[in-house]
Amino acid sequence: MGSRGVKFSVVTVCYNNVSTIADTLDSVARQSWADREHVIVDGASTDGTVALIEARADSCVSLVSAPDRGIYDAMNKGVARAAGDVICFLNADDFYADDGVLERVARLMEGGDLDAVLGDVSFFSPERPDKVIRRYDSGRFSPEKLGAGLMPAHPGMFMRREIFERVGPFRTDYRIAGDFEWIVRAFHDGRVRYRHVPEVFVRMRVGGVSTRGIGSTIVLNREILRACRENGVQTGVLRLLSKFPAKLTELFAK
Repeated sequence: MGSRGVKFSVVTVCYNNVSTIADTLDSVARQSWADREHVIVDGASTDGTVALIEARADSCVSLVSAPDRGIYDAMNKGVARAAGDVICFLNADDFYADDGVLERVARLMEGGDLDAVLGDVSFFSPERPDKVIRRYDSGRFSPEKLGAGLMPAHPGMFMRREIFERVGPFRTDYRIAGDFEWIVRAFHDGRVRYRHVPEVFVRMRVGGVSTRGIGSTIVLNREILRACRENGVQTGVLRLLSKFPAKLTELFAK
């Protein structure tokens, strides 16, 4: 194990995730890169999540449990508590693909010439954890494609603290696309030095907030249009529709 100047803050936001968060905790605890902290922001869970975290937590875990004003408010709390050089987000029902993810990212970022590393995410059904349903390829992203609604896979994104300080917090007036709006602010001017790694960094259970049916899809795309327009990125409904063929190909790129 090693550290050489790269400390990770893995931020996990949770609420009533007692059935899945053990996998998340174990995934971070098993990482071979020693210089890390796991910042957990719980929204005052009532199902035993907090007790489970407290029972399994190691010295790297920092837990706060209190009501919040939604997921992006909780994410802002996590960033504010983070002490690492590199900040990333791991959802409470997701986990790292293997024990060396943080180490591989650290090796890339320890030279100081990258602001961000982008990896891929694979989706699976809880009923069939061995079967990949879809692979989210972050290599399809570039700042020029923000107007089409394309973004890197957020759980597979590792970003230096300085970028969070420059860009500012997540907007809490967004319901679903607050992470996209933040990425627009971060990437649209081309200042973020990033590299895509064509590897699956995170395994993700299907059923997240942004993938729950047609109603969520409508809200998501309305907020994507709004995020682009509020940040001066040229977009439109037809341009958003252009991203869907690429999404379909992800179903076959496993």
